[in-house]
Amino acid sequence: MHPQPPRRTTHAYGTPRNHLVYDRWGSFGRPVVLLHGLLYDRTMWWPVAADLALSSSCSVIAVDLPGHGQSAPRGDYDLDALTQDLAVLIAGLDLHRAPVVVGHAESALLADGFAASYATRAVLTFDEPVEEPSDCVDQHLAAADLGAIPDAYRQFAVARRDAGLLRAYRCWFSAKARPHRVSPTRPRSGFPHLRAPASFAATLRDLL
Repeated sequence: MHPQPPRRTTHAYGTPRNHLVYDRWGSFGRPVVLLHGLLYDRTMWWPVAADLALSSSCSVIAVDLPGHGQSAPRGDYDLDALTQDLAVLIAGLDLHRAPVVVGHAESALLADGFAASYATRAVLTFDEPVEEPSDCVDQHLAAADLGAIPDAYRQFAVARRDAGLLRAYRCWFSAKARPHRVSPTRPRSGFPHLRAPASFAATLRDLL
């Protein structure tokens, strides 16, 4: 009889000022931290996380950015402060291993900022923005290549139409982020984690 993969559990970290909600698969191994881009939420990672969780060598964490999903909005979306919150959240997992951090779109800045300040096994980023995001939701979404996502996975790429979030996160682009790419390997096509979740999960296993 084959062991069953770990089930997804939902958790909350922090106080009302820095509240973050995340899903977790597995309790052992190396942490793999999955970060979504602006206007989306942690559910975009469920197909990849479910596949990756079949491996007993990692514990998968998918986090809602502040103001997204179930994480509370903040008065200040400072990148350094959120990087520190993410580090405390990861330390609280008690896995005692440097994480693999994956950043989709704008969260590439958060992934790079984390790796610049904290021990990190590898960083994988993709769909990075080439410029500061527009305040126009339609323009922001038009830049996303959703057409190639199979119908079965399209439900995981539903954006929140909130121009206020785009404005709130503009501070990330005024900060002088220090690029720090532990792993230069990155997918190049739009939403590769939903176009081929099993293939994307295999890429992450190679980084463990």
